This record gives sequence, structure tokens and C-alpha cells, in this order.
Amino acid sequence: MAQFENVSVAKKANVYFDGKCVSYSIGLADGTSKSVGVIQPSTLTFNTVAPEIMELIDGECKVTLAGETEATSYRGGESFNVPGNSSFEIEVLSTLHYVCHFG
Repeated sequence: MAQFENVSVAKKANVYFDGKCVSYSIGLADGTSKSVGVIQPSTLTFNTVAPEIMELIDGECKVTLAGETEATSYRGGESFNVPGNSSFEIEVLSTLHYVCHFG
């Protein structure tokens, strides 16, 4: 699906890592929350509270989940899961457009 229908969008962006990651929080009619964003080429570490599915729309990256030693490559059209109360390191190789599905 190329777009979400019937959503509420936070007016203020979430800006992380000196602007290398910018996202917007959205709420769907069924009560689920997501964020939609862009990460510029960089290497960043994110911490999670709830489990997440990172759906990659466009771009390319390498991801190392907490406790792993090897990075896995992903690109637009793919996704990866991150457990709750965890972290992951992401090396963005080309500008990454994503949707983060929470829970």
C-alpha cells in the first residue's frame, strides 16, 4: 500500500541524531500507532520499548540487532523485526524511507 487512509498525524516531527532521522507519528482509525520517516546515510543506534517491525519503503541499510555480531542487509520492500526492550544498530547506505509498526 502506497499510503495510509483516515489517519491523524502529529504536527511536530520527531528529530533524532542531529537531524539524521526525522519521523512523524501517525494514528490509524483502528487505534494502532506507527511512525513514518527518513534516515540519512549514517550509523545510528536505536533503543526500543515495544516490539517493532521496520518496513523499508526505499533505500538500503545493514542492521545488527542487540546480541548479534553480524549485520544483515536490507533494502526497500523488505522488513525486519526488533524485540521490545532491546536495541539495534543501523548503517544506512542510501537514504532510507521507512514505516515503523509498533507492538
